[in-house]
Amino acid sequence: MSEQQTTVRIIHGRLLDAEHDGSVTASLLLQGGHIAAIGAEAELGDVDRVIDASGCLVSPGFIDLNCNLREPGNGQKGNIASETLAAARGGFSTVCASPATSPVNDSSAVTNLISDVAETQSPIRVLPLGAATRGLEGELLSDMAGLSRAGCVALSNAGAQMRNSRILRRCMAYARTFDLTLMLAPVNQALAADGYAHDGLVTSRLGLLGIPEVAETTAVMELLLLAEETGVRLHLNQLSCGRSVAMVADAQKRGVAVTADVAMHQLLFTEDALAGFDSRFHVRPPLRTEADRQGLLAGVRDGVIGAIVSQHQPHDSAAKQAPLGATEPGLSTVESVLSMGLELVNDGELSLQQLVSSLTYGPAGVLGETSALRVGQRADLCIFDPDASWQADDSSLVSIGKHAPVRHCPLKGVVRHTLCAGNEAWGPGGD
Repeated sequence: MSEQQTTVRIIHGRLLDAEHDGSVTASLLLQGGHIAAIGAEAELGDVDRVIDASGCLVSPGFIDLNCNLREPGNGQKGNIASETLAAARGGFSTVCASPATSPVNDSSAVTNLISDVAETQSPIRVLPLGAATRGLEGELLSDMAGLSRAGCVALSNAGAQMRNSRILRRCMAYARTFDLTLMLAPVNQALAADGYAHDGLVTSRLGLLGIPEVAETTAVMELLLLAEETGVRLHLNQLSCGRSVAMVADAQKRGVAVTADVAMHQLLFTEDALAGFDSRFHVRPPLRTEADRQGLLAGVRDGVIGAIVSQHQPHDSAAKQAPLGATEPGLSTVESVLSMGLELVNDGELSLQQLVSSLTYGPAGVLGETSALRVGQRADLCIFDPDASWQADDSSLVSIGKHAPVRHCPLKGVVRHTLCAGNEAWGPGGD
């Protein structure tokens, strides 16, 4: 990505971020890749380009803490070029690239490869996540300091479990020494075993192999206690249980340096989505009960869960065309996160400001950054029409993965422009 060389004025847009609720219309002046002025001052002087945002909301660009770009790896599932363009289409100006690549991003060489490819092929900012252990096998610690120097913004287990608690404790202590953030998805693999759905009414009725709630909650408790002891900066990825939210809230009150995120599909769907053996909804962690969904939503509203992620996992069609238990887990979501969120807003389960804050301000904080419509801020912006509609299908989806959770129905929320450092990553004609 080249740096912004032109001056851009955005007019007639309604500002929406953690400080603006979308009721105020104001112009923005973008210069040198940053926001140079807002309001009356932004309307002065000549510019190279004017973007008319009439009828649209202007927010900071969305930030995804959990996105699988599939490169390096199996190109038939996706690559940096295809999946970052899909992310831009969804309003994301920054994505954190999962270390679950092939080879795993557990060395500076792989980190540099990802960064080099992203520099030439991605329209948005790609921030690599390094593997916390070699090969993500949960046994030998990776060269955390080397990964950080190479550009990894945090270390992750990508949903895998540490071999034992002793290794996990050493991992946390090492990360604390180098002031690194650990992004860990809580899972007790012995309890999860070969399950692929929530261990509840649907699994009992359909004869599916279940993953009990305790497979997550026991891991959450262990992670929180070890984080409290070691003082590491911990971020819990992909919570799926209401009880997990309560434990995180209690730890935050005790002063534990812990943040958390939830995948958008966990806020919208429950175990009932599997009632028709729909392989799209084979996800890890699994979709759980309505009570869990409500607990996760309450966590977002209360700020216990600071970030909503896509948990984007593109697959080729063959990966989802098998009996449910034999399919590969994951949804192709990065293009529909905004629309799913607006459905929650329309149902009164989240406010528009809560939704956008969880996609911008919250994840930025996890990365040690700020995300707001302020002078001097990096010009990463999303301009979207909340009332316009689109439909997700094979022809409209940009991602190589076509297994979106919402297909063949009108979806509210069309991204008109995504800007990254003032450069247009998605624009007219793209929708």
